[in-house]
Amino acid sequence: MQIPAWMKRALTIDDNLLDTQFSLSEEADNSRRGAAVDGSRGDGRSAEAGREGDAGRDGAAEAPVHVEAPIRPVPLKAWFAQEPHREKSGEGGDDRDHINPVLTRSRARIEEIFHLPKNKDVIVRDFTIGTPRGWPAFAVFVDGMSQTLLINTHILEPLMLLSEGVSHSRGGDDAGPGSVDRLKTVQMTLLPGNQLSVESSWEKVVPAILSGSTAVFVDGCDAALIVETKGWEHRSVSPPLTEAVVRGPHDAFTENFRANTALVRTRLRSEHLVTEMMSVGRLGRTDVALMYIEGLTNERLVAEVKRRIEGIDVDYLPDSGLLEQFIEDNPWMSVPQVDSTERPDRVAHMLSEGHVAIFVGNSPFVLVAPVVFWTMVHSPEDAYLRVPFGTFLRMIRWISLFIAILLPGMYIAVTNYHPEMLPTGMLLAIAAAREQVPFPVLLEVLLMEFAIELIREAGIRIPSAIGPTIGIVGALIIGQAAVQAGIVSPLLVIIVAVTALASFTIPNYNLGFGVRILRFAFLFAAAFCGFYGIALLLCAVLTRLAVQKSFGVPLLAPVVPSMDTSPDVLVRGPAYTMNQRPTYLFTRKSWRQQPVTRPWSPNTRQQSAASRKEKR
Repeated sequence: MQIPAWMKRALTIDDNLLDTQFSLSEEADNSRRGAAVDGSRGDGRSAEAGREGDAGRDGAAEAPVHVEAPIRPVPLKAWFAQEPHREKSGEGGDDRDHINPVLTRSRARIEEIFHLPKNKDVIVRDFTIGTPRGWPAFAVFVDGMSQTLLINTHILEPLMLLSEGVSHSRGGDDAGPGSVDRLKTVQMTLLPGNQLSVESSWEKVVPAILSGSTAVFVDGCDAALIVETKGWEHRSVSPPLTEAVVRGPHDAFTENFRANTALVRTRLRSEHLVTEMMSVGRLGRTDVALMYIEGLTNERLVAEVKRRIEGIDVDYLPDSGLLEQFIEDNPWMSVPQVDSTERPDRVAHMLSEGHVAIFVGNSPFVLVAPVVFWTMVHSPEDAYLRVPFGTFLRMIRWISLFIAILLPGMYIAVTNYHPEMLPTGMLLAIAAAREQVPFPVLLEVLLMEFAIELIREAGIRIPSAIGPTIGIVGALIIGQAAVQAGIVSPLLVIIVAVTALASFTIPNYNLGFGVRILRFAFLFAAAFCGFYGIALLLCAVLTRLAVQKSFGVPLLAPVVPSMDTSPDVLVRGPAYTMNQRPTYLFTRKSWRQQPVTRPWSPNTRQQSAASRKEKR
């Protein structure tokens, strides 16, 4: 029998991911350099380029001869007659791309760009700087995105009321087109704004206006002053909704871009913390910021994150969830390859380890790259609790992860294929409970799992005013009524309820989705082959995870491949033993604290000496 192509792809592990272009290891650098050297020897184009370079150095005998086209004089009258045609066809050059020193032309360009006067959100305020012969000027801002009080008191009032005599003493009335004296006078003496810049191209002025800043145009100046006046409405800082903790900070990111970066910087007060700004989108530009620690984070990782973001070519990027789909390695994996969090303390901690954080404008979730599988099961609260408590909670979470994935499948496998694994009494109890159920076990489990998914989805979408209704309906569906109707057995109700509780303990929201999908896959595997199907599918999933990478880092590192790192993978290690940063990140500084941070404790000194002996 011939196997269909889609089934072959489903059963095939693509190990070509091991040969990805990007890797954080130093070996990749060396191999790439060696490949470059080999390529320069064997590649015909490189050899040809080298010969061209040699020929250029030896002499200009073989260099191509460049013949300039003859310049034909054009009458001045004909040149002026062609000017409107050149502006329409985009050949106008500086008039279209750069700010014109003639104020009326800049005003016309603003009206053309923002579709004025039809557009009522964009406000253009004309005024005069200085008296009696002042400089004509106008300011442009977007109503609702800028602080009008700040514009009135810090822009219009100084320019209109406090500028007497300035125009005649500095800059002069005779300043011609293209002069920057007037703009310097306004910038240095009249505008008290703390964030002010000078831009000469429309490509930078228009995005600044759309982001809430105010642009000031002055007659005779071929540039505009951009004053920071952002002030749109946004939600205040509130507790996290998806990563709540009992002990630890209770603030979360908001939809305010600058507030999010400030929340991280208030915790990680380092002069080496760098925030680089980018923008994504052609129709509407969305601010994207990269945050990392200069001198600590692997520069190859930063360059790779920049390369992937710069490669995005879309009209509009509304949220970090879409950015994650554009930059992750494999969008079809059930396990996420980029961590998303709404906790500033977690971002600050991961930055100190050598990760890169990605902020997206108006998104309350921040992406962190790269990520390993073990990190997605960790909770920030593990570090804030003492070692026994943090380790206990983490072990509970690991057990819950296996229960959420495997328990319903194991129930099907035992009842259908391996009943001899159960004690006789329990087997008879299960058989008696299922005596009234008319469905096979697989259909019975699918009905209950589908009901759980319905309740979960409805609980998110339903308005909060009628939220208790979901609890009542859910209790009727999976409660005693369903059992008495003979649709499901009582034991299955317990199994589905335990599985749902176990899935709620997973701290990563995206990983929770992957677990829900994998649970259904294991259900069908157990229905077809029992424990053999579960074992085969489990091997395939683990193998797939082992070959998957996140920004050049293996997803199962530092376990597969095995690396020497601090004891914070499966269990939570003591804080005074986590001396090294994760090895798989290849940071420029591997030690984050001294080997002995408790010198007064004899136990700590003994443990440190023992660990050094083991490493030798």
